[in-house]
Amino acid sequence: MNTPLQSGAGEVQSSDMEVKIRGLMMDPVTNMPIVVLKDVQSDTLVPIWVGIFEANAIALEIEKTATPRPMTHDLLANLIRTLDGEVRRVVITELRDDVYYALIWMERSGELISLDARPSDALALALRTDCPIFLSEQVLRTTRVANAGLENYSTEELRRWLENLNDEDLGRYKM
Repeated sequence: MNTPLQSGAGEVQSSDMEVKIRGLMMDPVTNMPIVVLKDVQSDTLVPIWVGIFEANAIALEIEKTATPRPMTHDLLANLIRTLDGEVRRVVITELRDDVYYALIWMERSGELISLDARPSDALALALRTDCPIFLSEQVLRTTRVANAGLENYSTEELRRWLENLNDEDLGRYKM
């Protein structure tokens, strides 16, 4: 569903944190892929669990792997450009019932449009369109609480584990 915006809507909130994709890894507890997001202004790391196919789409772009035909997110980026649109930013807006939610903010003909999206799809599109990625304050608060319940890991242990990973651990994602 798309939602045309009123004047002033869709602006980045001062409480939103801009992040970059630091890398992809497998969760040793659940064997699910994790996208590791890093605050651009600090060493804060935020893990976002995604599906295997979505992680593959992100990994292909991180590694700049050429495919013989456009993948779904390549098609979306090409479609947006062909229709004279531009992806302005991606915001992971909410974590509710262990499900993340995101919005893709696009501009076309001077009109801002928000599109509801899975965060993994929004992240894959953000990589392909080179737009900024943000986490809302609500996600930051909720993620901290959700991480505290992970089996075998306290919030502090998970943070240390993620922070101590080196570029080799995060640089290549194997499917």
